[in-house]
Amino acid sequence: MYDIIIIGAGPAGLTSALYALRANKNVLILEAKCYGGQIIDSSKIENYPGIELISGFEFATNLYNQVKKLGGNIIYEKVIHINEDKTVVTNKNEYKAKAIIIATGVQSRRLNVDNEQKFIGHGVSYCATCDGNFYKNKIVAVVGGGNTALEDAIYLSNIAKKIYVIHRRNIFSGDAKYIEELENKTNVDFIFNSNVVNLNGKDYLESIDIQHENKQIETINIDGLFIAIGKIPDNNMFENVVDLDEFGYIKTTDGLHTSTPGIYVAGDTKAKFLRQLTTAVSDGSLASTMAIKEMN
Repeated sequence: MYDIIIIGAGPAGLTSALYALRANKNVLILEAKCYGGQIIDSSKIENYPGIELISGFEFATNLYNQVKKLGGNIIYEKVIHINEDKTVVTNKNEYKAKAIIIATGVQSRRLNVDNEQKFIGHGVSYCATCDGNFYKNKIVAVVGGGNTALEDAIYLSNIAKKIYVIHRRNIFSGDAKYIEELENKTNVDFIFNSNVVNLNGKDYLESIDIQHENKQIETINIDGLFIAIGKIPDNNMFENVVDLDEFGYIKTTDGLHTSTPGIYVAGDTKAKFLRQLTTAVSDGSLASTMAIKEMN
């Protein structure tokens, strides 16, 4: 029996663990993939108070090491569901807790076109900072119009020979400073009002078909495609114990409590206005503190 089980080892989950461990609670952290969550994909963090500049990987690793030094127990197993008696069932084991904090974050949205799955790792990526160096002096495309897509394009522009930025609308939704920086790049072309409709190649991605506003199809030869069209939650495994909104995010009564007493939520996986690193760690500290208070 654990005092608190935390599902997810991103900034929200690790911050929850940090606060719980400092309160001498018996804590288990369950993570399906690797620690750090989305933030490890960020090459630069410049808006975290008190830290002028740090990479996402360095930030996540520092937080992970803090938790480990306090004796944090991280087990890499995928959670399948939660029983009403607060038993967490994974693909390998079952664990019981007095309180549970769900901090599973979100995952990358797919284009949902033919061959997308086939070419993941063979020309298709959702993380420019992870895979960008594989495309040194090559031709790549970035799909998306928000800050993530623009940041990815800026990062890749310093590595690749040529960048196409493809967006389904006629203007970007990202910050003006990123747009201006890209406009000043000589190796970046913008393609507006267009959608990627096909991915082509044998064993590796060789080209993409894009459909323009006039319905004409154009084929562009590229070596890599970076998809940055948003994030989605993956909370269906929890729907028997928490309420979800129309988009699949976990609903709360006050930002912390779910519809089941003793089950809390923190980070990007919950329904909220702002999803940033600062709000993730805030959620984590609040959820853990509340769980401890209501447990005693």
